[in-house]
Amino acid sequence: MKRFPSLLMLVAVIFTATGAAAQNGRPALGQNAAAEIDAIIQRAVQQGTVPGVVAVVANKDHIIYQGAFGLMDVGKQKPMTKDAIFRIASMTKPITSVAAMMLVEQGKLSLDDPVSRYLPSFKDREVIAAFNAADASYTAKKANKDVLIRHLLTNTSGLAYGFSNDMSNRLQQKTGKTAEELPLLYEPGTRWTYSGSTKVVGQVIEKITGAGLDRFLAERIFKPIELQDTSYVVPTGKVARVVTTHRRENGKLVETLNPETIQSPVAGDGGLNSTAADYIKFLQMFLNEGTWRGTTLLRKTSIQAMTRNQIGDVLVQTQTTTDPARSQDFPIGAGRDKFGFGFQITTSNKENPNLRSPGSYTWAGIYNTHFWVDPKRQIAAVIMMQVLPFYDDGCMKLYQDVEAAIGKNLK
Repeated sequence: MKRFPSLLMLVAVIFTATGAAAQNGRPALGQNAAAEIDAIIQRAVQQGTVPGVVAVVANKDHIIYQGAFGLMDVGKQKPMTKDAIFRIASMTKPITSVAAMMLVEQGKLSLDDPVSRYLPSFKDREVIAAFNAADASYTAKKANKDVLIRHLLTNTSGLAYGFSNDMSNRLQQKTGKTAEELPLLYEPGTRWTYSGSTKVVGQVIEKITGAGLDRFLAERIFKPIELQDTSYVVPTGKVARVVTTHRRENGKLVETLNPETIQSPVAGDGGLNSTAADYIKFLQMFLNEGTWRGTTLLRKTSIQAMTRNQIGDVLVQTQTTTDPARSQDFPIGAGRDKFGFGFQITTSNKENPNLRSPGSYTWAGIYNTHFWVDPKRQIAAVIMMQVLPFYDDGCMKLYQDVEAAIGKNLK
């Protein structure tokens, strides 16, 4: 790994396509928007907050802003490019959720199916009855209800990631078992915890289709909407476009060099590599209620179901880190936001009306790749970085500053 002392002297390399006039009533950005957004991101690069960034904003039909800044490989001093490939990690989850909804539309899967219908290990699951934090001992009882497909899609299954849940972390360390093998943390549907539930969704998809999840996604989603650079394995000819990762260590960024081969295990909850240009197409499909340039992936009713509150009175809650080098506490909106099928649903922007509208939906990847879709304003945005920890203060300030600038300049 290569350490570098400062990014203050980096020169930002910028690619922008902005200021497009509103066409056919579509939202656009004002003539000063590009310069303002550029300045925000360029300043963050120059100050060493982040080595490199790609950002893109779109309406239903057009890209209305696109920029690339800083370096994609600090050791090699390679400028960031707008077609740079990022590890999008948990931004895989919404894609897997779309795949599941495709099977629902085909009648091959029901949201109210017990997961045990497809994966026998989920039959007669136990739930934690009492937990002793001192020694991670516990008692368990049979759960009162089955884990359903809808519980997986909404992160209300009773599973949790160890890096963002102390009980799950302690249980996994003590038992050596995965979260999926342990008793549920709570009765399905009664709480929200971030988890590998979408990984289980991917396993269900494979069980139903008899094919690998990677093949299903490639054939049913990536090819139809022309996601040319999205995959679990980066082809050899594209490896040079992959951005290196960094972690913040004692206030400084430490770079991890890319290996010669870049590939991830095929999973529903993470592992995809993609570009901002590819992912914005996926989000434009949502803005167009399931269709992208004449190709329909989902019905309007499915898009509506995915992007509205599906957890009732339950709220998205703060996920407290157990590994600060990997993640800070998250997400913004905890304590008030809702969750759909694969997305966090914004309930308020009273603190700053320039931020996304209520009813917007979002998620992110652990290396600080972020997106949101604002159906009221009819825009979508993607901001790609490759920095740990997740929710790093500098990355999140940059993310929100860019979001506010977009909202302020939208017309």
